[in-house]
Amino acid sequence: MVDGDHKGWALRYLREAKAELIAAEKMPYLALGLILEALRKAQGAIYHSLGEPAFVRAIVHENMGEDSLGDPILSFLVEIERTVQRVAQLPNSRHEDVMKEASVIIKLASDVVRLFTGETA
Repeated sequence: MVDGDHKGWALRYLREAKAELIAAEKMPYLALGLILEALRKAQGAIYHSLGEPAFVRAIVHENMGEDSLGDPILSFLVEIERTVQRVAQLPNSRHEDVMKEASVIIKLASDVVRLFTGETA
């Protein structure tokens, strides 16, 4: 379990990620930017539910170049970071595909937050 401060931030980021994704559906001309924000907030929710986000982020970035990671949680976190970086590089025309991918990541973030905080956003 995480402390109350990180729990609050995790839940807030998760709510905001879901809201960003809904906004992306309603405003296709802004979709890619909103989807990217949703992914970053989902990522932040996961990091806060695991403890100190700066520490988690540093570990993820340290392992970005690795092809085979022995830890499934670290592999999951690295894959999310790679997805965020890939979405940041995409042209605007691909937002439908990215929307589906973001929905899956936000669902996974919800599961992680619920697992570590005991609450649902």
